[in-house]
Amino acid sequence: MPGIKSENIKFVISGVSLYMFFCLFFLTAPTILADESLRESAVVKAIRKVSPAVVNISSEFEVRKRINPFYGFGMDPSFESFFKDFFDPGFEQKYKRNSLGSGVIIDGKRGFILTNKHVIVKSSTITVALKDGREFKAQIIGADPDSDLAVLRIASEDVLPAIEMGNSNNLMIGETVIAIGNPFGFSNTVTTGVISAVNRSIRGDDRFYHDFIQTDASINPGNSGGPLLNIYGELIGINTAIYAKAQGIGFAIPINTARRIVTDLIKYGEVIPAWIGITVQDIDDELARYLKVSTTKGVLVKKTDTSGPALKAGIHVGDIIQSVGSRNIISQDDFNTAMSNISAGETINITVWRDGKTKLFSVKSSVFPEELALDLAYEILGIAVKNLSKKDRNSYKVNTQEGVIISELNHRSYLAQVGARPGDVIRQMDEFTIKNIDDFKKAMIKYRNKKSLVIVLQRQDQLYNITVQL
Repeated sequence: MPGIKSENIKFVISGVSLYMFFCLFFLTAPTILADESLRESAVVKAIRKVSPAVVNISSEFEVRKRINPFYGFGMDPSFESFFKDFFDPGFEQKYKRNSLGSGVIIDGKRGFILTNKHVIVKSSTITVALKDGREFKAQIIGADPDSDLAVLRIASEDVLPAIEMGNSNNLMIGETVIAIGNPFGFSNTVTTGVISAVNRSIRGDDRFYHDFIQTDASINPGNSGGPLLNIYGELIGINTAIYAKAQGIGFAIPINTARRIVTDLIKYGEVIPAWIGITVQDIDDELARYLKVSTTKGVLVKKTDTSGPALKAGIHVGDIIQSVGSRNIISQDDFNTAMSNISAGETINITVWRDGKTKLFSVKSSVFPEELALDLAYEILGIAVKNLSKKDRNSYKVNTQEGVIISELNHRSYLAQVGARPGDVIRQMDEFTIKNIDDFKKAMIKYRNKKSLVIVLQRQDQLYNITVQL
């Protein structure tokens, strides 16, 4: 064009282009930002908040497989099973396996991590990996097989990211929950669902678990030990995958149950059961008619310890316990579950039915007195024991210095009926290794409310596994 230089034309075109770019940017940017804000749901915020505290746990452990030398010789299966249970465990193979699971940091200052007990069972080496790539060797602080919980500790110079505890006592059926874990080593895999039920009881491989949260959020072995969250990113449960038959069903241990267990594990390295000094039994129809009551709900107090807190508070033999704290008691299992959620030293309200009236008692629980443990052993197992002396080892030709020796045996007891006899040495009770009389007392106190107990007996140089119904 006349009078207009080419340089000016280029400048005008560039200016127009820049103007159009800014117009398009400022017109579309609000839409982009608005779209992201709409997609940033409560679940997204919760995951972003919590994920740094979720860890991957890998553990290495030794597996021992007992060899049955009679297997494959055409022997009757029942005899093969018998020899498998009683044959000398020296006939076994050993190999190492790896386990992968999840955990969550509950104390960033001290490095405490909460996970499932089965994730780290019998581990010789445990490695914890954080989301930021750091790895630590972990120490087992304590583990509780009855709740399937364990506490680990890692040493870090920095304060670690930790999760915020929630409240599992006010959960609502249908509310949204989030499960985070590390399945098969993948970092922070997330599933969502709703709470399907609370107070569920399920059976694992060798025991019943009570008071679980049931959810339809997918939980697999890799998620085990990871957190179950509400939409605020608060910890309301610990995911567990102990129910192998579950399809589309997940279970989690309520955090309010876990709190007490974690406190005991950190303080003592084990869970200290509360004791109130009573023995109870279920009420069947026949017993209800004898007691002249119209219900079989509740448990009957059949024995009170003279020094027990319950007797001191006013509870007597013949009372029917209807509730412990906020839990209604229908059966002995309910009573044992209620007691398992109580800390030693805690005061609880117990409602009983007596002479046609309801009475309320306030009972301060205690720790089971160790001096009563040997009396308890004779009452439950029908045995008296003592430390293994050099004279005992020579007399009974026992090639061990660890364990306690049976010094007296009630001939009516189950142990006597299956062939146990004075001179046999108790080496183990369930997972508790017995080295001396103090270990035996602790095991008796720990397992006194179980329905069955596996005892490892040694006679001379042979070991025998015996399951005793309590």
